[in-house]
Amino acid sequence: MKAVGVVVEYNPFHNGHYHHIEQAKKVTNADVVIAVMSGHFLQRGEPALIDKWHRAKMALQNGVDLVIELPYIFSTGQATHFAKGAIELLAAVHCESFAFGSEQGNIEPFLNTQSLLNDYRDEYNNLIKYFVSTGISYPQALHAAYEQLKLKRPQNYIDLGMPNNILGFHYIEAAYRLKHKIMPVTIKRIQAGFHDDINSQLTIASATGIRKELFDRESLHHISQYVPASSYAQLEAWILNYQCFIQWETFWPLLQFSIIRNTPEELTRFADVSEGIEFALVKHGKNSDSFAQFMSLIKSKRYTWTRLQRMLTHIYTGITKEQLHAFTSPTYIRLLGMSSNGQAYLSANKKNFELPLISRVASTKDPMLALDIHASDMYSLGVQLASNKKIEGDYNTPPIRI
Repeated sequence: MKAVGVVVEYNPFHNGHYHHIEQAKKVTNADVVIAVMSGHFLQRGEPALIDKWHRAKMALQNGVDLVIELPYIFSTGQATHFAKGAIELLAAVHCESFAFGSEQGNIEPFLNTQSLLNDYRDEYNNLIKYFVSTGISYPQALHAAYEQLKLKRPQNYIDLGMPNNILGFHYIEAAYRLKHKIMPVTIKRIQAGFHDDINSQLTIASATGIRKELFDRESLHHISQYVPASSYAQLEAWILNYQCFIQWETFWPLLQFSIIRNTPEELTRFADVSEGIEFALVKHGKNSDSFAQFMSLIKSKRYTWTRLQRMLTHIYTGITKEQLHAFTSPTYIRLLGMSSNGQAYLSANKKNFELPLISRVASTKDPMLALDIHASDMYSLGVQLASNKKIEGDYNTPPIRI
């Protein structure tokens, strides 16, 4: 059986994701779709809208055959680390290809860009240092350096100012550096951009737009045209059980406690907390009544919203710099769910997987997995604060079968 891999968050699964899955199978002629999906905390440093079990069900009900969890260490990492963990897992389960959505929609410019930055790495790094010295943020310096490097060597390159292009590039870079034979394929995003609000004239909206609509209107009805019926049912089941969708605002009392219980010096122990920000975190953490107010006070030219959220994620979950840097590669394949087709693929291939397959966590002692379980417990605590109900824990939930 031929497998294509996808790297996903499904926060939530919508019609654009369904299009991506269908096109990935069509372009690669794959028999099986394997999704590496982030758990309860995501790449932009925020808690997931709903838990990983509901999101895995959405995937399995809409064309995905296996859902594997991307460990916390990678799911909350910067793009390079996020991509490395995901591609290593897809290679470990013997995917012949991986398909990612992009604004570009054509693989050749990605390959050209990868060659450019690989062949002229020293020059690129020197340009980054120069632009950082001018006072702009690091992401802006990366973009400026890339634009200048392109001018000297005209070819068809990707626009690295577009969020899906950026992640796609890092997937390809990860596969190249890891020397995997896994083949990259890109599917063009249609109708809605990454950050676009919903448009009532369309049937595809960005996950960002859908979440905004859910939080602003506090109603499911307005997003029904943008998600498959099965996704709508999972969202409906969640809201009936837990009363609200999850965002940092939901967790604010717990996050606030996590910040102000530490001294500024103690905060610097946590992953991604850079020196200098710790005093502002404590000062404004004490005096803010909401997450939105807190972010407005600590946001600056130096610290992007995403960078701050990642810091706060690690402070909330208690993950230190030492813990984060202790792991460079996934050490297991954590199975969240499977279709009958996915189960057949596992039966035929799991003996040859590059990493151990974990279906039940109780019998496994792995320090990386322990961090995943801890992160799930912290997510559950926030959900319980908001709804007075616990979500099912990792020890009590077997892989979903569809």
